[in-house]
Amino acid sequence: MTKNKKESYSDAFSDTGSAIINGIINVGMLLLVTVFPLIYHNSYVDILDVKYLCYWLCALGMLGVSLIIGLILLAIDWKEFKGEHTKELLSGIRSRRWRSSFGIADIAILVFWAAAIVSTFQSEYFYESFWGNEGRYSGLYLLTLYVLVYFLISRFWKLKGWYLELFLITGMIMCIIGITDYFQLDVLDFRGEIRPGDSTIFTSTVGNINTYTAYVGMVMGFSTLMFSVEKKQWKMIWYYVCMVISFMAIIMGCSDNAYLSIGALFAGLPFILFANREGIKRYLIILASFFTVIQIIDVLNQIFTDMVIGLDSLFRIIVNFNGLLYVVILLWILAGAFWYYDKGQRKLEESLSRNEEGLVSRESRPVLVYVWGALVVTGFLVICYMLYDANAGGHAQRYGALSSYLVFDDNWGTSRGYIWRKAIEMYRDMKPMHKWFGFGPDTFGLLTNDEIKFDMVQATGLFFDSAHNSILQYLLTIGPIGTAGYLLFLGSCVCCMLRHGKRSPYILGTMGAAVCYVFQSTVNIDLPIAAPMMWLLLSAGMAGCRDEAGVLGEEEKEGQGEKKLKKRKAGQKP
Repeated sequence: MTKNKKESYSDAFSDTGSAIINGIINVGMLLLVTVFPLIYHNSYVDILDVKYLCYWLCALGMLGVSLIIGLILLAIDWKEFKGEHTKELLSGIRSRRWRSSFGIADIAILVFWAAAIVSTFQSEYFYESFWGNEGRYSGLYLLTLYVLVYFLISRFWKLKGWYLELFLITGMIMCIIGITDYFQLDVLDFRGEIRPGDSTIFTSTVGNINTYTAYVGMVMGFSTLMFSVEKKQWKMIWYYVCMVISFMAIIMGCSDNAYLSIGALFAGLPFILFANREGIKRYLIILASFFTVIQIIDVLNQIFTDMVIGLDSLFRIIVNFNGLLYVVILLWILAGAFWYYDKGQRKLEESLSRNEEGLVSRESRPVLVYVWGALVVTGFLVICYMLYDANAGGHAQRYGALSSYLVFDDNWGTSRGYIWRKAIEMYRDMKPMHKWFGFGPDTFGLLTNDEIKFDMVQATGLFFDSAHNSILQYLLTIGPIGTAGYLLFLGSCVCCMLRHGKRSPYILGTMGAAVCYVFQSTVNIDLPIAAPMMWLLLSAGMAGCRDEAGVLGEEEKEGQGEKKLKKRKAGQKP
């Protein structure tokens, strides 16, 4: 065999191996974005068990088959090419090249995983820590699947938009079922399997309304970001429809954690969209659409008073605001006026042969982005002052209906105030080893049972097997090292997706979904119903970033080569 033929055969082998592994991941992705969100067995009775079983079977199958195929390919490589491809693969993880092989997100997630392993082995409840069977199945086993699937997808999968479109389609099905449940139509006939008093706190194919709005928050974040940056008109219309449906679904979910997802979305969007006029126009449309949805829901509530569950908490305050209709009209007038202004500016620029910038432009750094940043900081400081004034200052009455959110006591957030306070106290009293590495993954319920069971039940009438705060949960179960790794991983992924997002709208879409989930998780539980999808979307987004980074790297190398060639031709030193 000639040298050229051997090289061609080697390249063909490498491409075939990559295609096979990618195909395996495609099957796993397909099952996770279609079957996993919609699967159920016995109504809501065993919904957690069914979702958990579905996820780990899909994840383990994807990992196991990939490993087997990978070993077969390695064996062929050693036989046919004397391990050429294997050596090339291993060289990528040698210490002298680790910086180019592992990003901050990769290192952070390994720290998170290592902390979870140490936490499990030093726990008094090894079996329960490994399986999470005394909690919500979020033990070391599930965390390990999250980490391994992240590495498999982010490193070996090529981002394909239609898988994420399938995520959106199944999300729409969930949202529509949830909307019908708000009207108590019970299209899945699930209500007969649960107690009448609990019928309003379970919905769609997810279960508890808190988990439902956590999942819908991801659908909302994804569809809104996609609408924000999409250029093709027909796709823009599709994303707009999905966005409006997700707005309606998350509001009708009647869960307070939805406020954090919505707040994160509307506070974060301007940092991406205010870079140019097109982005500002779309933000105004999104804002007007959101308040229009609230107005429509208010009208529907009045028409179908005897059917609907009804809104409560903050959304009730908004719909009871007498000027809501005027706010909606004003927002649409602003959106229309800005559209007309933008149209005029475009014509002027065309006449002057100027080109409009792209939708996502970090280079322009317009004044509006900085102004919005200042407003967000100011708003945060105002909220901090209101919290201080309502609690330490004793002036809760100043804030009327908002006082229930501002006054932090044991009753705050359906007794979340109590369990958060107790969680901090329990962490303070832990043994040194537990302070560093926690009590064991998903053993919060065992900890509360050992330490505060009597006081907890007497004070709240509830038994908490979770901190209802992902950060506190990880702090007590895997310790500060693992928690820091988790937070650094999330932050690094978001920064990476922001850097590469202008190359593919899907990267920004997955980022929006993840951000919405993470913010609501500060008052919610990471269940293997919604959490696996957050990890999956992050992995897909990072796969897109890695792919784009590779493309950019090749372009930079080619550009540098061309410059050197030109300099040589000109008689200059490179």
